[in-house]
Amino acid sequence: MRTFLVLFIALFVTPFTFAQGNKQITLEDLWKNNTFRVKDVPGFNAMKDGQHYTQIDREGTHTYIRVYNLETGKQERTLFDNESQKFGGSALSVDEYIFSKDEKKMLLLSESENIYRRSVLHRAYVYDIASGSIKLLDYDKVLHATFSPDGRKVAFVKNNNLYYKDLQKDMVVPVTNDGEKNRIINGNCDWVYEEEFSFTCAFDWSADGSYLAYYRFDESLVPEYTIAKYTGLYPEQYKYKYPKAGERNSIVQIKIYDVQKKLTTSVNVGKETDQYIPRIKWTNDPSKLCVYRLNRLQNKLELLLANAADGASEVIYAEKNKWYININDEITFLPDGHSLVLSSERSGYSNLYKWDWKDARMTNLTEGNYDVDALVGVDIARKLVYYTSAEASALERKLYVVNWDGSGKKCITPERGMHGITRCEGFNFFIDKCSGINKVPVYNLRNARGELIRVLENNKALEDKMKEYAMGDVRLTKIKGVDTKLNGWMITPPGFDSTKKYPVLMFQYSGPGSQQVADMFPLGNYFWHQMLAEKGYIVVCVDGTGTGMRGEEFRKKTYLQLGKYESDDQIAVAKNLGNMPYVDKDRIGIWGWSYGGFMSATCLLKGNDVFKMAIAVAPVTNWRYYDNIYTERYMRTPQENPKGYDDNAPEKMAANLKGKFLLIHGTADDNVHFQNSVMLTNALINADKSFESEYYPDKTHGISGGATRLQLYTRMTDFILKNL
Repeated sequence: MRTFLVLFIALFVTPFTFAQGNKQITLEDLWKNNTFRVKDVPGFNAMKDGQHYTQIDREGTHTYIRVYNLETGKQERTLFDNESQKFGGSALSVDEYIFSKDEKKMLLLSESENIYRRSVLHRAYVYDIASGSIKLLDYDKVLHATFSPDGRKVAFVKNNNLYYKDLQKDMVVPVTNDGEKNRIINGNCDWVYEEEFSFTCAFDWSADGSYLAYYRFDESLVPEYTIAKYTGLYPEQYKYKYPKAGERNSIVQIKIYDVQKKLTTSVNVGKETDQYIPRIKWTNDPSKLCVYRLNRLQNKLELLLANAADGASEVIYAEKNKWYININDEITFLPDGHSLVLSSERSGYSNLYKWDWKDARMTNLTEGNYDVDALVGVDIARKLVYYTSAEASALERKLYVVNWDGSGKKCITPERGMHGITRCEGFNFFIDKCSGINKVPVYNLRNARGELIRVLENNKALEDKMKEYAMGDVRLTKIKGVDTKLNGWMITPPGFDSTKKYPVLMFQYSGPGSQQVADMFPLGNYFWHQMLAEKGYIVVCVDGTGTGMRGEEFRKKTYLQLGKYESDDQIAVAKNLGNMPYVDKDRIGIWGWSYGGFMSATCLLKGNDVFKMAIAVAPVTNWRYYDNIYTERYMRTPQENPKGYDDNAPEKMAANLKGKFLLIHGTADDNVHFQNSVMLTNALINADKSFESEYYPDKTHGISGGATRLQLYTRMTDFILKNL
């Protein structure tokens, strides 16, 4: 009864801010006409003077790169015009651009070709702004073209080898020559590092450009996975290295190349090879490289300080955790040469610390029972640290500033909601993407005191467009799970009548540290969920045990048992919803994608007396089939924890199916393999269970391209209308 009162109050007290029209949302609005496009600030690059920014402007066939004044937004000059500054008589189609440090040159990147999630091949050109000359970097497409600090060289990766081009001599210099597909990779990540450690460029120039530090992956012994691509009379068999849980990883070395001497040194990362090197970062001293060393269990992290000349290293920081350690980029070396700012969960929350390894002194800069979301930057000149955190609420993010000694903390963006911050060079200005659950994103330019300078984009067109449609009310709320109140949001149908009963569709992701419920806009699949609300469904999303921004104990409770506590919470939420007077308890469904697909399948099978239907898109169906870095972080290996794997696997629960089930997957999914759905399908067949399935030929984890999304959401919509 108490749960009902909390939900009831949350539903009917908070005012809805969008006026309503009577138009109905269609799938064509969402996936063909782009009716509800949320505008951002595209191509916005702040310049080093802290007073200007550049962006790509496209006008018909014309592509311009222009300079604008930050404070006024006034265009001041054009740096590049593809019609007047051609290459070989042809106008370049520029996808991205990168400045040299002195902003006298640019890399113009064209003909983008995605490989995996973060790795993109480009045709790269070097553009001299003063002279207007354009030169091709290399005849082939390359990865990770990167200027040296002095702008005289450009490093890049091609065919698993690392090179740099001396722009003054117009000469390409090979740094490595042993690269080989599915065996040796230099300067680029293997698949699992790219996916799970969230980076792909695996090299870095030292501060003065005298050294190139790079990764060497030996993936010879990593098992191969084969994906059939149905592109011709006989399917192409694409093979790549994919280490599943418990399987062998690449042996990773860190190398340092002396540009002047053309000699390579190996960093001493210890004798153990079954470990991870999730980051490298040059210090302010161009002869000192910081190397992250993480054990395979991912519960012990060490920072090594390596000498570029001989590779000798020493440990300057170490941390252990009884569960696991999340790797991030939140580290900044300070100019004294023996201290840094870093992020750690040592307090039970994600906080920022200043660590002095010379004096072995740790200073908590953000002490409190809340999670810091991101280190925005460290202002070296003023000795200030900028960060965003959930101090005000787990559902919000605000920008704060604090002194290096932890004093003088101040909130710069006190307005309620979600603030996504991009700093500008010099820390005089910030771009603040501010939104709320009923407030479209607004991009503001603020100064360091938080004062509004001007609005960059207000999404007024979207706000006006939404007023034409019959939108359902959306509310933040709390709903009880198994043993605690959980954060949630709910969309009720237009013209909601609390005396009637409605079917409920639950949506969730539920993965470790994730967050779907926040005071932000738009929420996940927002306009599709609004379309379903127009058709008479209540749509609910709840972040259960294991999700983020509520401290380490809540976030890591799922350790060794992925799927157990998360599904227990979703089932409990469904039961509590079923007790609401306006909910038809016999018509509750659930859906999700990826981890959310794993969860929706698990909930339907475990909660077969609660859920009438489920849709699982690209789900993991047994963590034995997923990659080892992600899976072992939370589950250890299958050899160590077999029950944890099998007791919570949908594949092993197939005989429990009672409700209607739709299983969807792309056949070329390099992340969550199609094998997952095949194995669950086989288990359902063996259990003599009826279900529906849909596969998308040659589509990856995102299942997109052409008319695919329109077809996919049509299929899911029809399934919901028929079965819920």
